[in-house]
Amino acid sequence: MESAEGVDPIQDVVLVEAAGRLIAATGVERVVRDDVPTYDIWGSVDSNFRRRGLGTWLLGWTLDRVQERADREDPSTEVSLGTFAEERETGHRALLAGSGFLPVRHFFLMRRPLGEVVPDAPLPDGLEIRPVTLERRRTIFDAEDEAFRDHWGHRAMGDADYAKTFGRDGLDTDLWVVAWDGDEVAGVVQNWVWAEENQRMGVRRGWLEHISVRRPWRRRGLARAITAESLRRFREAGLDEAMLGVDSENPHGALGLYEGLGFEVHTRAAAYRRILAR
Repeated sequence: MESAEGVDPIQDVVLVEAAGRLIAATGVERVVRDDVPTYDIWGSVDSNFRRRGLGTWLLGWTLDRVQERADREDPSTEVSLGTFAEERETGHRALLAGSGFLPVRHFFLMRRPLGEVVPDAPLPDGLEIRPVTLERRRTIFDAEDEAFRDHWGHRAMGDADYAKTFGRDGLDTDLWVVAWDGDEVAGVVQNWVWAEENQRMGVRRGWLEHISVRRPWRRRGLARAITAESLRRFREAGLDEAMLGVDSENPHGALGLYEGLGFEVHTRAAAYRRILAR
């Protein structure tokens, strides 16, 4: 299990087994989103063990753990709790509602077959795509973080995130698309292929994990150009489909952009929030 700055895998994660097999898990991570301390919680239960009260117990454990950590780490600050639930997870959504969580933002997972023609989407004049080199990695990473600062729920990225990104199994920066304007990074798409997931699901899928354009280069067709180039790279790599996630309320028109490139909504989810009672 990968660790992060705001989570202790020993203290903040619970794993549940039955007959030597993992059947459920939950965890807590402290992050700062939009300058507000937020405790992100997550959990899952094997479908064969649902409707037995296990999900309720896991949620109760995470809420107790958040209270314990917040009393110690954020004793005099208003604290938010955050989590996600897919639209089809009716039990999960009911559990969250019963614990005071409200849906505050809606997101889509979008899918596009790669056998279809990729529309022509030229780069804006003066920009060019360059390979990701070792000496440029930090510049690219920092530019991407800057681009996401005005997105809903932004979490500032630091040294630990940089090390995690470029230390992950499956890293192939030849798939990334980075547009430059002279010495400035204008836009980035982090493209990843999760081989283990693909094997487990029997698919050949690539993920456009992060798509970002810095403010001075927005509304010039750059996002469309680097997204289209990402699709071409996935197709050349022998993949069958591409996936991405999008904030349905993105103010920069991301949803329409992706639909215009052939993506369709695959699943829907919502971000849930509540304020921690003191």
